[in-house]
Amino acid sequence: MQDPLFTPVTLGEIALANRIVMAPMTRDRAGPDDVPTALMAQYYAQRASAGLIVTEGVQPSAVGKGYWRTPGIWSAEQVEGWRTVADAVHARGGKVVMQLMHCGRVVVSANRGYEAEVIAPSAFACPVQVPGPDGTPMDCATPRALSADELPGLAEEFAQAARNAIEAGLDGVELHCASGYLINQFLNPASNLRNDDFGGPVENRIRFPMMVLEAMAGAIGPGRVGFRISPGNPYNGMDPTDPEATFVPFVKAADRLDLAYLHVVDIGLEGLDTLAMLRANFNGPIIANNNLKAESAAALLDAGRAEAVSFGRAFIANPDLAERIAAGVPLARPDYTLLYTGEERGYTDYPTFTGSIAA
Repeated sequence: MQDPLFTPVTLGEIALANRIVMAPMTRDRAGPDDVPTALMAQYYAQRASAGLIVTEGVQPSAVGKGYWRTPGIWSAEQVEGWRTVADAVHARGGKVVMQLMHCGRVVVSANRGYEAEVIAPSAFACPVQVPGPDGTPMDCATPRALSADELPGLAEEFAQAARNAIEAGLDGVELHCASGYLINQFLNPASNLRNDDFGGPVENRIRFPMMVLEAMAGAIGPGRVGFRISPGNPYNGMDPTDPEATFVPFVKAADRLDLAYLHVVDIGLEGLDTLAMLRANFNGPIIANNNLKAESAAALLDAGRAEAVSFGRAFIANPDLAERIAAGVPLARPDYTLLYTGEERGYTDYPTFTGSIAA
């Protein structure tokens, strides 16, 4: 019987050779002016045997940046930098989508290298410290609360970022709606304390996230737009209680757009089968994520609980992860001290299981 991990699947308009997805992971290797580098192109190309690569979070605007050396997609130079990444992945037969990540209030201003305001649904700072330029945790800046009349323009920034990604040659985009960043800040009652049409009851809190998804789908077509959620995840000051109350209405609304996929970080909530909840309310393809092994991932596919599965840190030290799984060989372990620093060390210098350094 064929291993379900190695059967093809189509997510919207994106055809995958296998169902192994590389999850988005911040790596802090962007060059000056947040432009992707040749080293980044090498890194992603090394992992092109994945059915799909989802890039690290990419800021759609200067205001969207919160972390040190994360790449952007809002300048002409950044678009050209991403073109080298897309071309390198495609040259190896891979597919790649860009995760658009606006940090909202999760910002250490020193990480930016330029002056820009900090914005969020409400004027309350993220209660969690974030690493600064040298890796030392620092307090986040207090944001300015967005006015309702600014939100259509902000949604258009995401739409333009999606257009820029397609112009750069990527196969699609994924909207980051998880981990306490801007979209999640609108969804979650701990960070959204508004009393207008974009705050309060859940039908209001999902309004701006849906505005963004609709703008992106209108810009590049819904079949090239995915989105990522992490129900019940308290990361970056989110309220983890009763995720069903928020995410059922949200995914039901998103389902009407015929998007390419829903990417879910299933944190294993007690008393809630997250994948079953989403399957009951979202008819499109689902990518399941979180601490999966080859066996558990294949079981999810066999049971019809997901159409694809994503692996994160396993891809760091195993650029040939798909080949390793197919061959049944042990996985290498990453050097966790080099996740966010080291340039090529801990980034492009991990060998394949045959002993060679992936070019």
